[in-house]
Formats: sequence, structure tokens, C-alpha cells
Amino acid sequence: MLFILGIFFFLGYQKERWRLSKRIKQIGGVIRSEELTDVFYKLKDQVVKLVGFLGTLVKPKGEGGGSELRKNLLRAGYRRESAAAIFLGLKAFFTIVFLGASVLIRIWVLKGIPSFHLILFSIVQAYIGFYLPNLWLRMKIARREDKILEGFPDALDLMVVCVEAGIGLDAAISRVGEEMKLSNKVLAEEFRLLSLELRAGKQRRDALRNLAMRTGLEDVSSLVSLLIQTDKFGTSVAQALRVHSESMRMKRYQKAEELATKLPVKLVFPLIIFIFPSIFVTVLGPAIIQIFRILLPRLAGQ
Repeated sequence: MLFILGIFFFLGYQKERWRLSKRIKQIGGVIRSEELTDVFYKLKDQVVKLVGFLGTLVKPKGEGGGSELRKNLLRAGYRRESAAAIFLGLKAFFTIVFLGASVLIRIWVLKGIPSFHLILFSIVQAYIGFYLPNLWLRMKIARREDKILEGFPDALDLMVVCVEAGIGLDAAISRVGEEMKLSNKVLAEEFRLLSLELRAGKQRRDALRNLAMRTGLEDVSSLVSLLIQTDKFGTSVAQALRVHSESMRMKRYQKAEELATKLPVKLVFPLIIFIFPSIFVTVLGPAIIQIFRILLPRLAGQ
């Protein structure tokens, strides 16, 4: 199992290295085709097709069961139609791989173990393989939400500046998406999708609700509700955005103060486990050694 996990972590690490190398060469104007990179991406496409086919076999027929999965994949940044099938295929693939690994361990290592324990071990392995993509998806969602929350106050401030300068709300959304590309690519992509939906003719409230659904964040949902109410009642967008931006900034400060307040409590256990023993050894160690040097000869003489 550890060997299989090591292979997947190694492939993920190599993928990031190859992607970063290709990006650096594109920025520098030197774009060369590398055989190793081409082979990797061809292999990746084949694996994705295989996993997607496996996912279509295990995907439930009804749409009700997959709607929540679809929302979670959107929150993680996966918008392809085949994303749900690929995710379910990954769950089935890892279940089979981990179950096969438990069988190999049974044949090569655990030969004298009772059958009941082996069956229980295989079930646990299969459950780990089945649950592993869910854990990865949660980590992906959490990382993406943190990235959005990191740049959301700046995006709001920029939107306030654009609206107060006389730019319309739709144009301000498009401008924010363009300006946030370098600082926060995830948030810029969300604003770009919102701008594309508005340009395609979708009503503003529906496009804003789609933004809230894709992010799944309370701060974004509150902004969406504010903009919908502002558009409905015809109030000042700039004033509403300014008030909301100030409230979000205050909320951010309060969260930072809360984390700073919790820090001493979180440091108690590391101090007790790691720092205090070393201090005791440093302070009391020489005294204990001196005591033993004095007492041991006397005890030996008795």
C-alpha cells in the first residue's frame, strides 16, 4: 500500500515539475517539445479515458445522487461534464488497487494469519481506497476556498473603485477578473466565468447565484444577496459595496485576532512534549551526573 501511494505521490511531484518547467520556457519564449513530457501527457490522457470509462460503469443512472457530487466538483474547480464520471472511476480504481494490494500482501507476507483477519484487512484496504478520492476532493475544495477568501477583500475594493469611477457593474466585474489574474488566478477565473455568463445574456441574479454555488462560501453568498437586492430595489451599488467591503475587512481582522488568541493554547502541548523535557535535561542533567559521581563510589564502598 505504501509502495502504491509512493508511486502516486512521485507521479504528482513529477507532473508539477514538468508543468513548471514548461511554464518557465513559455515565459522565456523558448518553447521546445520534450519527448518525456509528451509521453507523460499522452499516458495521462489514456489513464483519464480509462478511469472515465470505469466511472461511467459505476455511475448511478439517476441525477439526484450526482447533484451533490457535481456541486463539490465545481467548488473544487472541475467543470468538465465528465468530471463526475472520472471521480467515480477513481473511487472504483483505487478500491480495486487497494484490494489487489491486500491480496498480494496475503500471498507474500501474511501467510499464517487467520482468514477472518485477512478478510477484515481486505475490507479495510478497500474502504481506504474508496474513501481516498473523497479526502483528496475535500483538501482541494479547502485549498481553493482559502485562495478565494485570500483575494476576495482586494477584489471587493477594486470593484468599489471601478463602480465609483462610473463603470457599470457588469464592466466592473469583467475588469476585476482581468486585474486579479496575477495576484489570484482562482478568483480571477470565477469573475471571468461570471462576466462570460452576463455577456451570454443570462440574467444577473442567475449568474450571481451560479457564482455563489461554484464557490460555496458564505462571504460570496452574502455579496451575491447584496447585489441582487441592490439590483432589485435600485439602490446605490457603490455604497452597498463599500459597506460590505468594510464589514468583510472587519470580519477578517476579527478572525486574525481570534487565531492569535488561540495560539497560546495551541502552543501548550508542543511546549510540554518537546521544549520542557529538553530544558529539564539541560538544567538538571549536570546536577544528576554530579550526584551519581558522588553517591555511586560510596554505595560501592558499602
